[in-house]
Amino acid sequence: MYKAPRVSSFRGNGLPAPPGMVYIPSGTIYYTASQDSAAEGRNVSVSAFFIDETEVSNKQYREFVNWVADSIAVTDYLQDDQYFLNQQGTGRTGSSPADSAVATETRQIDWKRVKANSPLWKSDDPAIREKLAPMISMESGRRSLNREVIKYHFSHIKMDGKNNDQYVTDTVAVIPDEGIWSKDFPNAQMSSMDANYFEHESFDYNPVVGVTWKQARAYADWRGKELMAQMQKNGYLKGYQLTFSLPTEAQWQYAAEGKLDPADTIQKTRLTINDRKSHKKKLAVNFKQGEGTYSRDGATFTVPVKSYTPNAFGVYNMAGNVSEWTLDAFSPSAIAFVNDLNPVLLYDADDNANYMLKRKVVRGGSWKDNGPMLNSDTRSYEEQDEPHSYVGFRCVMSAFEMTTPQVKTRRYK
Repeated sequence: MYKAPRVSSFRGNGLPAPPGMVYIPSGTIYYTASQDSAAEGRNVSVSAFFIDETEVSNKQYREFVNWVADSIAVTDYLQDDQYFLNQQGTGRTGSSPADSAVATETRQIDWKRVKANSPLWKSDDPAIREKLAPMISMESGRRSLNREVIKYHFSHIKMDGKNNDQYVTDTVAVIPDEGIWSKDFPNAQMSSMDANYFEHESFDYNPVVGVTWKQARAYADWRGKELMAQMQKNGYLKGYQLTFSLPTEAQWQYAAEGKLDPADTIQKTRLTINDRKSHKKKLAVNFKQGEGTYSRDGATFTVPVKSYTPNAFGVYNMAGNVSEWTLDAFSPSAIAFVNDLNPVLLYDADDNANYMLKRKVVRGGSWKDNGPMLNSDTRSYEEQDEPHSYVGFRCVMSAFEMTTPQVKTRRYK
């Protein structure tokens, strides 16, 4: 017997967004492929999606690093029964080392118990510290995670123009390059930023930097799985399988323009707002105002991810603060290859590939860029394995379109 599908009913023009995200309805942008935003282009359409309302913060990214570290600590070094769920059919660890290894691989981690003691690598228990010694390195006189050990594995379809239907597994060292400030600015005093920016709580809500394109993709994979697991239990999207990734540059541009009215032309970034108290114009974007002028916007480097005013979609800092990785490979002629619906240019370059093949699109300008770089349609790029102190990222998740008043059934007249 046929049963009508169960559909969640929502009012208005948007779906309730997952925590920390906003709903972006479908729309159209003027898409150019050149670095010059004035170059010839064409209209393309983007279907509905969710996007992070802010750039990923240091605190959020540390949660990812600690999750990876806890996973490795439990499965590779501690192998303690208390951190595993006692699954039916697997029992406890076997009587021989081989049996133990097999059992450990097939058993699930009890994350409720692990999180109660997380991060395990910071434990004061001498026995735990001894077992986890291979995970630790000493940097600048302090205990830190060994970046060669803390790696995340995720699978995806490799897009290289040849084998676009084969799954591959990437193994990515997830710890950001904390010394990136001095590397980017070797003739400036940046040692205090190197030592504090990622770890110190005073920078918790600043955007994470020093992450490569692959590290950003690894975080998006992890966060998508965490979010979908939560929604399968009690979310309104229960039963759906939704993709989670870096935004395509078309998605990024559309979200940045904040066009609530489809008839709007391209929106240029508003650099100032009118202050209600002083009745004067104040800078509302974190960028370089001129040669040697960084602080008139209220900060010299990055600012917390919810600084200033969100755009019409409710998204913060799509211009300035940090430039942001997108999913797309960079090509000056990308417009010739991509579709006019949900366009994206995918290319997974090997680590030893030519540098031109490793270029990925970044958007939005940063705290160290001048005004023209902040426009929503200005394109730039960085190599996928080159982190910087001025490049961060945010994530997107696929969504379903809401029926608009335009398609409402009407009487013909």
